[in-house]
Amino acid sequence: MHVALNGIDFSPGRMGGIETYFRNLVHFLQAGDRVNRYTILCTLPHGREFAIRNPAFSIREYGAGSRSVSGALRAGIRLLGGMDLLSPSVRKFPADVIHHPFSVIRPVRAGKPAVLTFWDMQHVYYPEFFPARELRRRNREYRRSAGVAARIIVSAEFTRRCLVEQYGINEDKVDVIPIGYGPEFRPIDDPEVLSAIRRRFGLERPFLFYPAATWPHKNHRRLLAALRILRERNRWDGELVLTGVAKEFHADLLEEIGRAGLRDTVRPVGYVPREELPVFYNLARLLVFPSLFEGFGIPVLEAMACGCPVACSRATTLPEVVGDAGILFDPESPEDIAEKVGQVLRDEKLMEEMKRRGLERAKGYSWERAASETVRIYEKAVAGTGRH
Repeated sequence: MHVALNGIDFSPGRMGGIETYFRNLVHFLQAGDRVNRYTILCTLPHGREFAIRNPAFSIREYGAGSRSVSGALRAGIRLLGGMDLLSPSVRKFPADVIHHPFSVIRPVRAGKPAVLTFWDMQHVYYPEFFPARELRRRNREYRRSAGVAARIIVSAEFTRRCLVEQYGINEDKVDVIPIGYGPEFRPIDDPEVLSAIRRRFGLERPFLFYPAATWPHKNHRRLLAALRILRERNRWDGELVLTGVAKEFHADLLEEIGRAGLRDTVRPVGYVPREELPVFYNLARLLVFPSLFEGFGIPVLEAMACGCPVACSRATTLPEVVGDAGILFDPESPEDIAEKVGQVLRDEKLMEEMKRRGLERAKGYSWERAASETVRIYEKAVAGTGRH
């Protein structure tokens, strides 16, 4: 079986959790599958992002990348006319099945079975978070892609229910495959490694940690309101450390920090290289994750794997991920966020129990398992067309 992995829209450093997914999927498919052949389809210069260690894997790079003149032309045509100049190349690529990992199948009619990884339909529940053009695109492309896919992979049962209830997708073609975490996410007991990051970022005070790009659904504003409550009523004298790529809410967030009088309490660090994230989880007193909508919630899993206690939103997929290992709160209530976070911070025994439970729960998630189950989905898609 020849599998094409459609990374044409791969954009490193800009995609959040779905970039983590694609990188790990490529890595662990290489590590675990010695039977099938794979080609990663991508644009220049993104092929160099993938280390090829399995001779059955290759990369097919196309022009019209984001940094080229042809790429600007491609983007303009896509924006104005909804057409992608690279669609014919993908359509003609000689594979048995093509995996589209970013919620959209493009091109829709490729003459071969399509496996779709579908992340979330936030736009259905929170349309106000999207510009009108993006909302129209999602409404058009997401539903259509889910409809034509031979098989759909989701990372949580919540998303499977969304597809069935909102789009009318046959539940039999949707497979739940939870994602995993890398070996770098673990408890770190090397004092030199910990102190180096502490010194570089000036992390001398105890801190709550929230790693999230500044998109509106990440709900930073209510977290800031909860932090004020913690500081005023619970006499919390630590910090809130924020990491993540700056998105459309970033300027508003910085203004909100000033308006709330939290400049000495909130530390926006910005983008942190992935290899340094485990150290932040290990140094933090608590991961606070107030997101309104998640396709999975990768930071919650990473935190548990590092032995960092978790207090998170009870919305969408997050209760599935954290199980009984964390504390859940109402993400729309700063009072409830503050109450639940304060409950953990005041109780060292509870914090230790949450660490233990988190480490145990994280053992149930594995990239090796996710990759092997994904191969079975490819086989299902091909078998369903009578092609072998």
